[in-house]
Parts: sequence; structure tokens; C-alpha cells
Amino acid sequence: MHSDDPSDQKLTDARPTTPSDDAASTEQTIGRHRAAEPSRRALLGSTPVRVALATGVTCCLSLVAVATARGNDEAPRTVEPLAEAVADRAAIADERASRSLDRDAAPARILPPSPTAKPTPTPTAVRKAPKKPVKPRRPRPVAGLDQAQMDNAKIIVDVGLEMKMPRRALVVALATAMQESNLYNLASDVLPESAEYPNQGSGSDHDSVGLFQQRPSSGWGTVAQLMRPSYAARAFYAALNEIPGWQDMSVTAAAQAVQISAYPDAYAQHEDRATTVAAALTA
Repeated sequence: MHSDDPSDQKLTDARPTTPSDDAASTEQTIGRHRAAEPSRRALLGSTPVRVALATGVTCCLSLVAVATARGNDEAPRTVEPLAEAVADRAAIADERASRSLDRDAAPARILPPSPTAKPTPTPTAVRKAPKKPVKPRRPRPVAGLDQAQMDNAKIIVDVGLEMKMPRRALVVALATAMQESNLYNLASDVLPESAEYPNQGSGSDHDSVGLFQQRPSSGWGTVAQLMRPSYAARAFYAALNEIPGWQDMSVTAAAQAVQISAYPDAYAQHEDRATTVAAALTA
């Protein structure tokens, strides 16, 4: 086709329209009163834009985490996901909170002793020394008696009181022992066995022994029994109780009724001293 063709000239003169030309033409059309472009800071500061950006960032991070997890399926999991860890801790907290309130107290922390601190001595029970048995107070001698005689007189009186004997019986028993043995616990030269027991001398009147010179051969008891002052006194009081009306008898008559001595009047001489001794021991 020839270049001078008018149709060809029309096609050649027409230029394609570009965005720049459109913008320029638009700018020229609007002129000085064109609309101002919204600033970039205003766009970023708006709430819809911020939400969109946050959503996009979260999605990106999630994709990265999924890709990393898929790539490390064969490797051991070393990092526990945050959501799972939080759930586990919440479960543990719930389990602890559901326990009973009656819990055992936590053990006290025992601190090691200071190297300079002195150990506290452990208190030990104080043992009291056993009390020594208190010896009975020996009676003070009266009526010219010595201590051994007064001790024997006390035994005679104590036995009489234990047997509920009246004061008159105590005087009769003391007067009899004063006459028979002078208030000494005597063995017998005739009975060598009697010397094996505690004694305060010996006599030779047949087999008579002890404070009341009672004879084992007459049925008063064994040698061992009669050598005990308490037994001898008890045997005397028992025999006196068997004498009818002894309470109305004289001291001599009552003593003679029990002893059947060859000298029945000898007991009377000891009545006053026996009365004094009985009063002193029963005061």
C-alpha cells in the first residue's frame, strides 16, 4: 500500500494510549484542584490495615513453623510447642490444687551447725540417790537401864501394843524380864546352839534362853525362836492371856502364874521400875 494513502496516514498518526499519558491527561484535566494522595503513614495507622498486616504476619509465621516441622519429622522434637507446654502446666496446677488441704507440713530445713557454735548439751534425767533407810530412833534409857536394856524393853512394849494388851500387861512383862534376864537376850551354856544366834551373854539355868528364860523343853518354842526377843515377848503375852482374872492379880502373882518360878516373890521388886519404863515408852 502506498504511504500517501490517507488511511495509512490516519493509522500512523494515531499513537497508543499509555497509563502515563492517561495520568498526564487526567492531571491536566484536573489541574490545580486534583485530589491529594493519602499519605503512607495514614494508611499504616488505620485499624483495618493494621489488622490485615498482623494477620498476614501470623499466617507467614505459621507457614514457616509448618514447613520447619515437616522438614524435621525424622529428627527428635526438642522444642515443645508453646500451647502444649501451657496446657501441661495448667493440668499440673489443677492436679495440685485438687489435693486435700490436709497436707503434711513441709520438712523443716535443717541447717548444718556452725563451726564456731558449741553443741547444746542434751538434758539428762537427774537420778536421785536412793534414800538410806531411816533407822528407828532408839529410846533414851530411863530407870537406870543402859541402851541395850532399853532397846529390849521397847521390843516388849511394842509387841504388847501390837497385841492390844493393856498397860498392866506391859508392866507385868517388863518386871518378869527384869527378874529373869535383867533385860538382856541371853543364850544358854547348856544349849550350845543358842550361842549361834545374836545374844548379849549367857546363863546356866537348865535350857532356859532369851529375855524370859523360856525353856524349849517345856514347849515354848525352838531355840531359834526363843532367841528372838519379839517372839519371846509374844509367847509371854499369849500365856498371860490364858490366866483367868490376871488383870486383878498383883504383878508378882500374874508373873508367877505364867513363869512358875521357884522364887514367886522376886518379881515384886521390879514393879516400880517397870512402871516407869512402860510410861516412858508409851508417852
